Amino acid sequence: MKRSQSDADKVLCCHPKHRIPLAPGIPCRPPSLIYRNPFWTVAGRSFPRTVLASFLVLVLLSPAPAFPEEKGSGSPSALPGNQIPTDRELVDRGAVIGDIRILPENIFDIEDPRENNWLFRLANRLHARTRPWVVKKQLLFRSGDPYNPRLLAESERILRSNWYLYDARIRPIAFEDGRVDIEVRTRDVWTLQPGFSFGRQGGENTTSIDLREKNLFGLGSEIGIASSSDPDRDTESLNFADEHLFGTWLRTSIVLEDSSDGGRRSFLLERPFYSLDTRWAASGFYNDDDRIDTLVGVESIASRYRTRSKLYQVYGGWSPGLRERRVWRFFAGAKRDESRFSEPPEGTGGLPVPADRVLVYPFVGFALTEDDFEKAKNRDQIERTEDFFLGTRLSATLGYATPQFGSDRYAVPFSVSFGKGGHLRERWTILVDGIADGRVEHGKVQDTALEADGRVYLRVSRSLLSFASLSLSRLIKPDDDHQLVLGGETGLRGYPRQYQAGDRRFLFTVEQRYFTDWYPFRLFYIGGAIFFDAGRAWGGNVVDLPDSGLLKDVGFGLRIGNSRSGLGNMIHVDLAFPLDGDPSIDRVQFLVETKQSF
Repeated sequence: MKRSQSDADKVLCCHPKHRIPLAPGIPCRPPSLIYRNPFWTVAGRSFPRTVLASFLVLVLLSPAPAFPEEKGSGSPSALPGNQIPTDRELVDRGAVIGDIRILPENIFDIEDPRENNWLFRLANRLHARTRPWVVKKQLLFRSGDPYNPRLLAESERILRSNWYLYDARIRPIAFEDGRVDIEVRTRDVWTLQPGFSFGRQGGENTTSIDLREKNLFGLGSEIGIASSSDPDRDTESLNFADEHLFGTWLRTSIVLEDSSDGGRRSFLLERPFYSLDTRWAASGFYNDDDRIDTLVGVESIASRYRTRSKLYQVYGGWSPGLRERRVWRFFAGAKRDESRFSEPPEGTGGLPVPADRVLVYPFVGFALTEDDFEKAKNRDQIERTEDFFLGTRLSATLGYATPQFGSDRYAVPFSVSFGKGGHLRERWTILVDGIADGRVEHGKVQDTALEADGRVYLRVSRSLLSFASLSLSRLIKPDDDHQLVLGGETGLRGYPRQYQAGDRRFLFTVEQRYFTDWYPFRLFYIGGAIFFDAGRAWGGNVVDLPDSGLLKDVGFGLRIGNSRSGLGNMIHVDLAFPLDGDPSIDRVQFLVETKQSF
């Protein structure tokens, strides 16, 4: 079995909180495929864990350094008697931005009697509030700029994409003599994570013990160590990440991972297209991954082999900027994608080891994005502002690999993706995505993944929302180490992990989501869901799994929205009941997991 992507990768795959695409316009691999894009979870096989862990504990548990207080903490509301013109009126009058007042709020509002208790006051004191200059550096406007409501809205979205902020609101609060003052209000969440987590999917348990800080000293940096165990491997990891290195738009990630079957190490340094009007981007990325992969048969491991993969990539991109609510981006780069396979000491389990792959190639590409976003609440989150993209998104890349560059074959790697959102009616929202990713060899497609996904939201009432999703996947002439699987870990909640496998798959889900106003201890929002899943994986199966046909399940569960922590937005506690399948499987599947959505 391959490492599959986390739930965070499955939802809004290229959202800043979840994953960085390999280049602007290069889509992430479809989440339903058993491919590993190690952009964030990466590591090395050996490192001085005792020294590093001791240092990290001292850093995380030490008090936050004393930073000088920054100006800009004005009134949270419009000045008395000051009538604020509308956005259109401000633009028509040629208003310019005056003072920018940064108001980073703490986790709890102790001015609210319901939150003014010793525990919440202690949490506020222990928490290093986000520094005002950290917020200011992420704004797309400055004092003296012409007033542009689009830049205020986009800056809000950028701020909300940070793990350490629960929400952000930017608005004009005063207008006088052609100058408009702007208020930027954010709210922090608890970002220090010392603890133990447990999850259960498809009849298998996962555990994790970690110490992680996602907003170190209020500077927006993440640092952490973790020890985890899942059905595939035991892992110890160390990571550091910063979305705004040294107060710039540079993004970096360093993660070291030592696991029971190998390890990984990776480094990323990127200046992304951070806004719609950004004119250039550049990136360098390196990843080295050593692991043992397994394919699971009916009752045991059917195949086992060691995988050593290395990925090097650099790119540069240019854009003419936002024009008539559309952005065109163009980029070029070079990539080396190497995967070598060997027999592990315990043997392969019967099936042959996959053939090695070495692809070295330059590539070019483009991306088109429309400026069309919508703010919503109570769709995928509970009482949390959500940003939905409703425009058209199109991207494509094309490369050329030859032995002269160091490849082991002639090939044309390609990737094309498409996305579109919109409203069918007043209460209906639909989002569709499609992707084709693979290569052409000798005039024929090889190892090509096709996927189409659709999501529909129907607002029934303030507290009820109907949701449906459909995912269709197809592999064309996949390499031996690639296949599609279906089970409890991939959305068919009533069945064990990897219950079906093949080169075709579909998954259909219907949910009735219930949102309540229950806010116990002013820490969690409570919701619930009743769901039905149906799916099947079949065809081209290299593992001797029987074709059990269409599988269905029903179930219900709690949704616990975490409003005070940045360590996982939604806790799922589900009971799922399989309606088909082998009689030997458990008739009730109990699932506990943390996800980024409902």
